[in-house]
Amino acid sequence: MKVVSIISTKGGVGKTTTAANLGGFLADAGLRVLLADLDIQPTLSSYFTLVKRAAGGIYELLAFNEARPERLISHTAIPRLDLILSNDEQGDLNSLLLHAPDGRLRLRHLRQVFEPDYDVMILDTQGARSVLLEMAVLASDLALSPVTPEILAARELRRGTVQLIKDVAPFRHWGIEPPPLKLLLNRVPTVSANARLIDQALRQVFRDDPGITVLQVHIPALEAYPRASTSALPVHRLETRAPAGRVAPAAAETLQALTHELFPEWRDRIGRMADLSRGTRPRAPRR
Repeated sequence: MKVVSIISTKGGVGKTTTAANLGGFLADAGLRVLLADLDIQPTLSSYFTLVKRAAGGIYELLAFNEARPERLISHTAIPRLDLILSNDEQGDLNSLLLHAPDGRLRLRHLRQVFEPDYDVMILDTQGARSVLLEMAVLASDLALSPVTPEILAARELRRGTVQLIKDVAPFRHWGIEPPPLKLLLNRVPTVSANARLIDQALRQVFRDDPGITVLQVHIPALEAYPRASTSALPVHRLETRAPAGRVAPAAAETLQALTHELFPEWRDRIGRMADLSRGTRPRAPRR
């Protein structure tokens, strides 16, 4: 199982939308996906329609080390897409984990509970520096950070998210490597000189850092994304083809390119865009 954390110390950059659509695309491509909502504002928890709601959620997992999947995992209406709900209404987990000896490593130790049943686990996180955010990073094989094409967001990226990755580096002494960080330009206007300049600046700043990569894929600012969330669907199901005359590619094409870039080892399992354009979805892969 591969664990991917969607992280940013800046709020409002599109972490939840990225987590939901990435998870939905991978599930429709035939992978078994578990979403985990670590945000005290449970937006991801209400993104998809639930067909079965578990009695517990992220609080029971992290506060009590609950290891029974049937107590933790809710099932969405999207086949192969499951969810651990955010239910820390009072925001107690940060304090609890801060004072626990294994606080920052708790999810890393618990991820084995889900490994037999899922191919990928996607963690949606808070938009602020916290113990929960550090815990998510240390549990991950890959960290993905959406960045909006604004100069202030780019500056905050270096002060916040990149510094976070550096601050967990001492865990190398325990044999825990910080995950590689992938930067994703998100909500990019179809025609934007500013976005191109920020993309170039990010590549220049991080060109000598082997742990940080600026992705080639950009997520366009399209009306399809909020429309998909309103419909409780992953965006690729609503927009398999771009409208005539539009420069930006279809949402389905963008999500396919993103998954190919993030998960080259699954390229042959993700399937072809032609399948989605015809309204069909690949069959679940053999184990």
